[in-house]
Amino acid sequence: MSQSSPLQMLVALVSALVVAGIGLAGGTLLTLAVILGLQATVGAPGVIVLLVVSLVLTQGVAFGGTALAFVAVRRSVVDFLRNELDLGVRTPTLSLPASVPTLRDGAIVLGGWLLAFGLIFVAGLVVQAIGVEPGQNQVAEIGFENPEALLLLIPASFLLIGPGEELLFRGVVQGRIREAFGPVPGIALASAIFAAIHYFALTGGTGGRLVTIAILFLPSVVFGVAYELSENLVVPSLIHGAYNATLFTLLYVVIKLTELTGGQLPTN
Repeated sequence: MSQSSPLQMLVALVSALVVAGIGLAGGTLLTLAVILGLQATVGAPGVIVLLVVSLVLTQGVAFGGTALAFVAVRRSVVDFLRNELDLGVRTPTLSLPASVPTLRDGAIVLGGWLLAFGLIFVAGLVVQAIGVEPGQNQVAEIGFENPEALLLLIPASFLLIGPGEELLFRGVVQGRIREAFGPVPGIALASAIFAAIHYFALTGGTGGRLVTIAILFLPSVVFGVAYELSENLVVPSLIHGAYNATLFTLLYVVIKLTELTGGQLPTN
């Protein structure tokens, strides 16, 4: 049970939101700057180039860099306040643990991957049953227009998307909230923040986007629980990477089957 004061809880939540915002804004600005630079020098970049630039600068540089910088700067600030100003500042427990997965970690990865898909499958059935139209991910729309882009996103899920997003949202956001609120609120709040940032990556009306965000909350909780159980960022990174890679693979297969059958998927 957390012994934090209401003020400490508020500071933890605000700092987690700010760090998430910095990572997202930083990635957006870096990507925009590079794209504008490419347009000014070599012309408008193609879809593949845009994806590579966005993945490297957002998930790789911005998300990963923001997470690492936050932990380092926070530790330095706390040391200064304690040693130089003689303030009774509590030692931060937040770290970014990463190691080679054990057999137990491997079991968590497999179970987490299966559970994440089980949850979105059930959620999809519920959404279909109530007749709600969820928002569509812009990446999926790009995939329908450029299936070869999905082949890039499959390895990128393991190399950039999973590690970068988990480093920031599980390592820092969940870790920072956990310090003040405890593990269960830490997982829940970090998962809500992670799902919510996808709002602007979705198309469709507000209601549909919120439905998709609610669905995304479910696998995000799985990632958070996996991190809590393993205390190893590699574990949720692998689950996240496998989850995304499987989605991209299935989408690619659906697109190709649709092309082969003249726009109609085979039913038997």
